[in-house]
Amino acid sequence: MSRCLRSHAPDAAHPSRRSRRFLWPCARKFASPPSKWALEWEGTSSLLNEIYQSLDPIAFSVGPFSVRWYGIAYVLGFICAALVLMSTAKRWRVRVDSDALITIMLCVVVGVIVGGRLGYVLFYGDGYYLQHPADIFALSKGGMSFHGGLIGALLSGIVAAHFTHIPYLTLADLGCIGAPIGLFFGRCANFVNGELWGAPTDVAWGVVFGGQAGMMPRHPSQLYEAVLEGIVIFLVLFALSRKRPPRARGTFLGVFLIMYGCFRFAIEFVREPDVQLGYLWGGWLTMGQVLSTPLIAVGIGVLLYALIAKKSQQ
Repeated sequence: MSRCLRSHAPDAAHPSRRSRRFLWPCARKFASPPSKWALEWEGTSSLLNEIYQSLDPIAFSVGPFSVRWYGIAYVLGFICAALVLMSTAKRWRVRVDSDALITIMLCVVVGVIVGGRLGYVLFYGDGYYLQHPADIFALSKGGMSFHGGLIGALLSGIVAAHFTHIPYLTLADLGCIGAPIGLFFGRCANFVNGELWGAPTDVAWGVVFGGQAGMMPRHPSQLYEAVLEGIVIFLVLFALSRKRPPRARGTFLGVFLIMYGCFRFAIEFVREPDVQLGYLWGGWLTMGQVLSTPLIAVGIGVLLYALIAKKSQQ
């Protein structure tokens, strides 16, 4: 889940920099029954926690209008992904001119936003939107799903491939190399917003998010995802893309799906489950893990197809 129901109230879930500085001393005073390691943690705090307390979700304001880091992260993610796509296409000798790039990015942006929102409504709504259908369009209240956004991007890629005359799997491969950069910026923005926090922890780098997250230190799971789903996946795919001639069509899509699915499944163990859903089974299975499992299976299938078919990217 992205900007989820557990973090709706702006004042409680996304404290300003000023209120965060107030909440941190309160966290030390009112956090409930700490362990021995937590008591040691309280006395020292963590550098990461201090950094978080100094951050403001609002980057800047112009009159009555405020620009949030979350919006900036989306813009930076799409721009960087477009630059990587163009650079890789040039290296692979796949023709992507300015018109084709605009078409691709327009389709992807629409697919990510529409798919992400509908995915959240279907996967994480838990019946809420059946009773409040108008809130489906209330994007300002938050609620985006990565898995829905991925489905939307893949479907919109069919439209982009049709108009640009670029083979679909080649286009998907190009997009998957740049996508982790967007994931990195997005997860960092989740951290700044104080949403999608992890489970309570005693580790030295725990962070007190305040608001609905409570006053106990928690895993900064947003940053775990930023590193694994963003940096690690990008470095692996970028390294694979350097080979000449390019690896078979579909290779990068398959690797991306497998790696993302595995990383997300693992991180869910230290990530707080969605409050409206909780654990789905056994006190450990989350919706994120349920949705990530088919990604791994599909990724394996796509990768096997790429290795067997051995179709050129051109």
